[in-house]
Amino acid sequence: MSGHDKRLVILDEIHRAPGIFQTLRGIISRRRRKGIRNRQFLLLGSASIDLLKQSSESLAGRIAYLELTPFTAAEAKDSEQLWVRGGFPESYLAADDRASYEWRIAFLQTYLERDLPALGPRVPAETLRRFWQMLAHNQGQLLNAARMAAGLGVSGQTVARYLDTLVDLLLVRRLEPWTPNLKKRLVRSPKVDVRDSGIVHALLGVMDREQLLGHPVAGPSWEGFIVENILSAIPAGSRAWFYRTSAGAEIDLLVDFGAKGLWAVEVKRSMNPHPRKGFHIACDDVGAKRRMVVYPGTESYRLDPTTEAVPLLSLFGNTRYAG
Repeated sequence: MSGHDKRLVILDEIHRAPGIFQTLRGIISRRRRKGIRNRQFLLLGSASIDLLKQSSESLAGRIAYLELTPFTAAEAKDSEQLWVRGGFPESYLAADDRASYEWRIAFLQTYLERDLPALGPRVPAETLRRFWQMLAHNQGQLLNAARMAAGLGVSGQTVARYLDTLVDLLLVRRLEPWTPNLKKRLVRSPKVDVRDSGIVHALLGVMDREQLLGHPVAGPSWEGFIVENILSAIPAGSRAWFYRTSAGAEIDLLVDFGAKGLWAVEVKRSMNPHPRKGFHIACDDVGAKRRMVVYPGTESYRLDPTTEAVPLLSLFGNTRYAG
């Protein structure tokens, strides 16, 4: 690579050659002595636990990470299609819903049987598929590790290991509860979502929008879709939780923008998106500076003096401005 000192070198499928990091370390160190410090290599590849560990050990202080998410609503023309098919390009851009669904089924099979073992974790493919399906059936619900362990015939510690694997591989999101309010009896279990809505639907055998709207997962899937889109847009350094008390006060997504304060987000798949009383109680509990209800409409408007209804696309501008 000595002939490319002044050029950006792009290395794809880097997870297939993990031993290259030691070589890159030597090249980068030599170039730094010449005063070449930034933008030397762009490394592309699937998320791998072992890969991230090796790169952080070999290139500490010399590498930065950027998560490339599937398509978001800000990038796609049709938010409903994005919700149904998910954001993987081959799925979203497929000729029709059947082709999209078949691509996702093939993705699940190849990922579990071929890609996942190559990325590091040693988990039986069929067991991990069943666990993934359990998470899809319980999309957006509080984690009940004991019940899942009983269903899989494994220990609670094994379920925790499986969950850690899917979280580390960016396939599942574990949203922690906001718990600083010690005067309230708060829920302390995390909520768990399969991050791509199209994968949720494929795991549950849901092919198209009509089937989805008649399925019990429609509401939780929509909420997870909105949450993922919001979290893809918030500025670096922002933190996110959910909030729930044993008395029923709840906020679907609570985002801390630092100096901009806490924003409370309720998700409603309804054209009449009025939040429940528990949302307002929860907002008072946490001292939310801004209260929003995200709904599938096209216009923003006030629901009451403190709460506004906001379409998803409008929310992208709001969250970026908050940073």
